[in-house]
Amino acid sequence: MADYENLIIDRVGTDDRVGRITLNRPEKLNALSGDLLHELDHALHDMEADHSVRVIILRGAGRAFCAGYDLTGGGGTSPYAPRRRYTTTDEKGRVLLMGIRTSMQQITDIQMYFWNMAKVTIASVHGYAAAGGCELSMMADLVVADENTSIGHPGHRGLGVARNGVIWPHVLRMRKAKELSYTGEYITGTEAEKIGMINYAWPGDELEDRTIAFADRIANMSADHLAILKVNANRFYENMGIYSSIRSSTEHDAMAQMTEYAYDWRDQMVNNGFKSALEWRDGPYKGTDTYKN
Repeated sequence: MADYENLIIDRVGTDDRVGRITLNRPEKLNALSGDLLHELDHALHDMEADHSVRVIILRGAGRAFCAGYDLTGGGGTSPYAPRRRYTTTDEKGRVLLMGIRTSMQQITDIQMYFWNMAKVTIASVHGYAAAGGCELSMMADLVVADENTSIGHPGHRGLGVARNGVIWPHVLRMRKAKELSYTGEYITGTEAEKIGMINYAWPGDELEDRTIAFADRIANMSADHLAILKVNANRFYENMGIYSSIRSSTEHDAMAQMTEYAYDWRDQMVNNGFKSALEWRDGPYKGTDTYKN
């Protein structure tokens, strides 16, 4: 088993038939750095090849599942990261749309592998499943959460759009998918279960045990049979255009980096710092959110 800097790998359930991956950057609320994402991709490929793993649980260490993409930069030292990186600016410092789009597609490819891999996957979320963390959790086959988890994509407020649309148009009714997209607001795990975004919301002190029991129940069948059931179910959604929709979402995310609002956001980041930029972004929404955590 490979050693990872940003993941913990273990086995749980009857006869260790459930593989578990823990995002392990708790000091950063498991923010998705390039290194973490490429390690995750490697770990998922390893588990897919292991017939003794029937179901995979993905969770986060510490206070949150994942607070989104790491906006502080850095990383890129993992041996699992690709050697080639796409140019996003030219020699004059001008932003290149297709360079941004192509670099984003590398991350979308990891998300799509998580969606399509030949194992049943369960995202177990707590604390926050925010922005990129929300995107990642939604690509699992099944999602469970602490009742008080905050789930949403505040990155829609000026940073871009969800690269995979958090597949909300495929799992939610149109009106609710649009509302959550337009506002970037969070909902609780309880509300997410009510609207069909996740499978179950459980009390926080029961989440780990009930997630393992849920995974173990599914894992009664062999890994190859479960894989066939998964691929069969996925084909229905793929035939409704999920692949083309997710590719399109990534391209719209790249384009959204160049809107007036996105430029204002970056100016706030440069001139006033990250925390002040968040206050600028979220301040107008305070006291107006439909859902109260």
